[in-house]
Amino acid sequence: MKRLFAFAFVILAIGFALPSRSTSTPPSSSIAESWIAAWNSHDPAKWATHFTSDVYYEDVTFSEINHGVEEGKKFAGEFFLAVPDLKVELANSSIRGEHGSIEWILYGTDKGVYKTGKPFKVRGVSIITIKNGKISRSVDYYDSATIMKQVGLLPAS
Repeated sequence: MKRLFAFAFVILAIGFALPSRSTSTPPSSSIAESWIAAWNSHDPAKWATHFTSDVYYEDVTFSEINHGVEEGKKFAGEFFLAVPDLKVELANSSIRGEHGSIEWILYGTDKGVYKTGKPFKVRGVSIITIKNGKISRSVDYYDSATIMKQVGLLPAS
């Protein structure tokens, strides 16, 4: 009986010592949070501080490829004008070493992409590479048909 009690106590102590994982908060990292903060800044200069000067930034959906932080700032600035109430929310991230993915949800009102004035919400993912603590490569994937359905340019399924 003493052995059983001792064994149960050890198992209980180990359980309390293990780190707990919350199911309500998605796993994240400072790099993923940095990527989200860059977009939520609504400021191309602040956006640029999260990326290396030679960043490669690609928006696959709209075939936009940007080389270097100056092109990236121009791209971000145009997106901030097209979706002035843009909000990006972190859904999940997985970053190991210098590579990873960031799953996100983008909310906003289409003012300049299709010029409908209607709100939309789309899920996407960015595949990133990190160099010296900053993002040196980001390739974004999301579905434009989802946006087009929500803003009335395609029939809802």
